[in-house]
Amino acid sequence: MSLTPLPVPAIDAAEKALRDPRSLHLRLAHWNHRRMAVGVPSGSWREDLREEHEMRLTEGAWIESLRIEAAARAAEAPDSPEAFVAWFEALKESGPGQDDPLFPWLAEEATLEELRWFLTQEAAGEAGFDDLVALSQIKLSPLPKLELAANYWDEMGRGHEGGMHGPMLERTVQGLGLTPTIEATAWQSLALANTLTAFATTRRYAYHSIGALGVVELTAPGRVACVAAGLKRLGCEPAVRKYFDLHAHLDVKHSADWNQNALIPLVSENPASARFLAEGALIRLDCGARCFDAYRAHLWGAQASVRTA
Repeated sequence: MSLTPLPVPAIDAAEKALRDPRSLHLRLAHWNHRRMAVGVPSGSWREDLREEHEMRLTEGAWIESLRIEAAARAAEAPDSPEAFVAWFEALKESGPGQDDPLFPWLAEEATLEELRWFLTQEAAGEAGFDDLVALSQIKLSPLPKLELAANYWDEMGRGHEGGMHGPMLERTVQGLGLTPTIEATAWQSLALANTLTAFATTRRYAYHSIGALGVVELTAPGRVACVAAGLKRLGCEPAVRKYFDLHAHLDVKHSADWNQNALIPLVSENPASARFLAEGALIRLDCGARCFDAYRAHLWGAQASVRTA
């Protein structure tokens, strides 16, 4: 795959940043937190734009490194609509990170403290699916745009604050007494959130974002069901489990609708988009698999290699 090179000084800075992924993703996470927050006019706007230019180059270098990793696998995706969706749906079984042994363990064996640590990592790395969908739908053709709008409306609880994605997750955080912080989060979890944010906020990665969000809907139900089962086993009240109980069922419908109303129309109108949708999906799964590896290493310690053998 041929990628347009960055200017030499930018390449040097980006390559240096990529050698230290923890520092890279701490910087990106703090920057994303600031730039996505509601703001007001400031006298420092010129300095803010200079920082944004630097961070955009660094962010772009990170995403392009992931694209190179995924390129050969993404090239296998067919560019006819129905065949592409069949390839895409097969990722539920064969994609990176699927059937990871971490999740049955969370459901059946993890202690409350172990589950709390896992959920703290997940909460700190949460990028906000509802906002990512809203950003990704910009200037799409009507049918995919309507599908993302319907998905967003569900994530927003169909107008009921108590059913919104954010408040439901916040009830879990508060109910379990979690205190997520960027600094205490595994870099792999920060990298996942930074990657999805980069996709959704950069229009050249619009197809990547739709592929990544679609594969979340496809693969998440089994994992969140395991988390819900673990919370129930440990006696956590329904309000704490609601976020996971709901998504274990809702995402199944979302996935079928996403494939029919977003992926098929997009590949039909632009067959070349299949490659980028595939890259986004594979990159999202790769990032998730890195998180699972890091979580197992922390939670299982010396037993991690034995349990996964």
